[in-house]
Formats: sequence, C-alpha cells, structure tokens
Amino acid sequence: MTQYIAFLRGINVGGHNVKMEDLRDHFTELGFSNVRSYIQTGNIFFETQDTLAHALSRTIEKHLESKLGYEVPTFVRTIPELESTLINTPFDDIELTPDTRHMVAFISSPIPESTQFPVISRKGDYEIIGATQQELYVVIHLINGKFLSSKFIEKTFNVTSTGRFFHTSLKILAAAKE
Repeated sequence: MTQYIAFLRGINVGGHNVKMEDLRDHFTELGFSNVRSYIQTGNIFFETQDTLAHALSRTIEKHLESKLGYEVPTFVRTIPELESTLINTPFDDIELTPDTRHMVAFISSPIPESTQFPVISRKGDYEIIGATQQELYVVIHLINGKFLSSKFIEKTFNVTSTGRFFHTSLKILAAAKE
C-alpha cells in the first residue's frame, strides 16, 4: 500500500462547505484505506495499492463531483514527493516579511522548461521563483494586506492549480507521517 496526500481545491471556500467526516467517507467509498483529513481546507491522507497518481486524481475528481455537485480539482502526491518538494525550495534566499508569504502551488501539468524566473503578475502580488514538474514556488506580496491574482497561475500557464502556504505544507507533511 502506498500512502498519498490529496490536495483539494475549493473545499470550504466560496460556499463549497463540506464536513470533513463526509469528505473522508467519500474517499472510503473509493476503496481507499486509512483515510484521514487535515484541517478544513481539503487535505486528505489515504492509502491504496494504485500507483498512478494522475489516474487517482481523476478518479477522485469524478467521484467528488458526483457526490458534491461541483468540480473539485485534486492533486495527489506521495509523502516522499511532498518531502522532496519542501526540501528543495528556492525560498531560502527570500526573506519572509509581514507583507510576503511563501506558497507551494500544485499544478496539473508541467510548465514549459524554457520558463524564465521570476514570473511576476501584472499587479505584482504573485512572483513565481521556481518550479518542479508538479509544483510552483511562489512568493506572494500582499497589497493592502491581500493578494489579488488568484487565477494568475492558471491563466499564465494554462494549468489547474491549488496552493498551500509553505508553513502549512510542512505541517501537512508532518501530519501525513504520523
């Protein structure tokens, strides 16, 4: 059995409220075992013998859409994959201030290898400073206490994505390992 982490987009935001118990039940219905959730924003740990993360993502997305009535983009990673993503970040040289946040954006497909970093949103609130095949490393610059370009990644690279703040991603990894 392989342990996975599913990062779900749009859970308990924008009127898409789901009880974590119900969400865990939906994953159990798919035949997954040891299903657990972490915080209310759609982070699910589960085990399965299936080994194709992309196929698992699609299966989960279809099932959740049928159960919840709306699309739930899903990004599945193993613990070693997430660990590698969080160890090999370009954030070390980027100062964290009251007006910046470090974020990992999980993406549906790789961005072009020719991408030159940083890639900065027109409003200056998103600064993509690096990438893996499955993630983007983003520095968020708050403007009046907020970041505004929620669709910047999708529009720029024609991908679907969901993000977690770096410090939250570290907590998710630690919880998954428990």
